[in-house]
Amino acid sequence: MEEEKNIIPTTPTTEIAKSPKGKKKKIIIAIVVVLLIVAGVVCYLYKDKIFKTNDKTATAEKRPVSKYRMSGNGLEYFDISFLQLENEQKNKVYSPLSIKYALAMLNEGTAGESKKQITDVIGDYKSKKYTNSKNLSLANAMYIKDSFKSEVKESYTKNLSSKYGAEVIYDPFSSAKPMNDWVSNKTFKLVNNLLTDETVTDSQFILINALAIDMEWNKKIQSEHDDYGVNYEHEKYSAFVSALDSGYPSLEFNNKKMAAKSAEISATANKYDIVKEIGEDKIRKEVGEAYKKWLKSDEVCEPVEKNVDKFLDGYIKEINSNYKKISSSTDFYFYDDENVKSFAKDLKTYDGTTLQYVGIMPKQIALDEYIKNLDAKQANEIITNLKDIKLENFKDGVITEVSGFIPMFKMEYDLNLLNDLQTLGIKDVFEEDKADLSNMIKGKNLFIAEAVHKANIEFSNDGIKAGAATALAGKGATGCGFEYEYDVPVEKINISFDKPYLYFVRDKDSGEVWFAGTVYEPIKYVEQSY
Repeated sequence: MEEEKNIIPTTPTTEIAKSPKGKKKKIIIAIVVVLLIVAGVVCYLYKDKIFKTNDKTATAEKRPVSKYRMSGNGLEYFDISFLQLENEQKNKVYSPLSIKYALAMLNEGTAGESKKQITDVIGDYKSKKYTNSKNLSLANAMYIKDSFKSEVKESYTKNLSSKYGAEVIYDPFSSAKPMNDWVSNKTFKLVNNLLTDETVTDSQFILINALAIDMEWNKKIQSEHDDYGVNYEHEKYSAFVSALDSGYPSLEFNNKKMAAKSAEISATANKYDIVKEIGEDKIRKEVGEAYKKWLKSDEVCEPVEKNVDKFLDGYIKEINSNYKKISSSTDFYFYDDENVKSFAKDLKTYDGTTLQYVGIMPKQIALDEYIKNLDAKQANEIITNLKDIKLENFKDGVITEVSGFIPMFKMEYDLNLLNDLQTLGIKDVFEEDKADLSNMIKGKNLFIAEAVHKANIEFSNDGIKAGAATALAGKGATGCGFEYEYDVPVEKINISFDKPYLYFVRDKDSGEVWFAGTVYEPIKYVEQSY
C-alpha cells in the first residue's frame, strides 16, 4: 500500500477539468518545469566556510549588464538565445516560459554569487499570473523527501506558496508515480511518466511548474468543407481556395527537397477604383458599343435587357461595388519585405488570454545564418509590423492578393540546457564548491548537477498541440451570354512558407513567449491524407 503523503496547505490551485471526450482535435499546450535536486550530489560543507565564500568575498564593484537580462515579459534576447546557442539545421522546439519559471523559483532559494548570476539574467522579469480554467492550467509544487523535511527553510516554502501558489508536498520518494500523476493531472494528461524512479529516489526535493492550455484557432487555417472564392464582376480577376474534403495540398519545401503537407490561405483587397481610373463616360462608350453589337448577334437569349442605357446603369453600379471589397479565407496576419516573410494567427481567447503563433522565414539567406544575427529588436519589429486583413493595410490603386501555403509540422527536441545556461552566465549554481542555496536549505548546501529541457509541438490545421519539460537536477455575368471584362492591376504577395523558418507561440497581450523553435522538415505530404 502506497505511503500516505503529508500536504502542507498552501495557496489553492484550481483543478483543471478534463477535456470533453467529444471535442475534436483540440489545441493543447502543456509546459512542465521540474527542478530536481538529487541527494547523490549533496555536498556537506561547513557553515562558516559557506558564509565566508559568499559574504566576505563580495565586492562593491559594479557588475556589467548581461545581454540576456530581461526587462519585462515581452520577447527579449533571452527568448531567442537558445536558437543561437543550438543553431543546428534541424527541427527544434523549446519553451522560454518554462525555463523562466524554473529559474525564478530556483532563484528564490539562492544567495550570494549564485543569486547574482541568476538575477543578472532574470532582471525585472515577473512571472505573469494566468486564470486557471478548463482551458488553461498553471500549477506549481515542491515535493520534499520525508527525511529531508527539517532541512528546508519554512521561509522558502512560504515564499513559493505566496508568490507562485505552490503546493508543498512531503513524500517518501520511493517512486516517481506520485509526481508523474501530479504532472499528468495538471497538463490534461498530456505529459506522462516524466520522471524515472531512479531520478526520484536519488533526489532530496523536486520543484515542479506545470502549465497547459486547451485551445483552438479562431478559424481553421483552411476550411474543411467550404470553398473560398473571389470573382469581381466585369473585372479579370478571381481567386479560389478549395475545401479540404479531398485532402491537404502539397507544398514543395526547401528547394523541392520534399513535398510537405500544408494548408492554403488567401485574402484579397480591391483598392482599384476602375470607374475613376478609366472614366465612366469611356466605360459607357466601350461597353455600350459591345453590348449593342451583341444584341444583334445570334448569342442573345431571353430574357435580356434591350434598353442599352438601363443596362449600362446596372453595369456601372456593379463595377463600382467591387471597389473596397475585402475578403479572406481565414483570419491571419502577414508581413513581407525583401528579406523576410511572416505569417501569424491567433488562437481563441480564453479567460482573457490570447496566444498567437508567429512564423518568420528569411528569403535571401539560410535560416541558420539568419538566426546568427537575429536580435529581439528585429523580431519585435516584424511582429509590430504584422498586418491583418483590413482595407487600410493595403495599397491604393491595385487589387492586392495575399496567398500561400502553410506547412504542417510535428517535432520533439531535447535542449542542452545546462551548457546553454552556463553560456548565459548562470554558472556557480552548477558547481559543487560554489553553489549557494542557503535561502532554501539550512545547514547543508546543494548544487545543480544536471539541467534537461524536453519539448514537443504539433502544428495542424486545427491548432497547436505542444508540451515541454525542464529539469534542473542536483544530481458572375449580368446579361445572358454577354460579359465585358476589364484588365485590372493585381499585386500578389506570396507568403508560402516553403523554406526553413523559425516560429514563436506568444501571449499576444504581454508578449510572453511560450514556445520557440525552427522548422527544417515539416510533415511529409501523403496523397488523400485527410
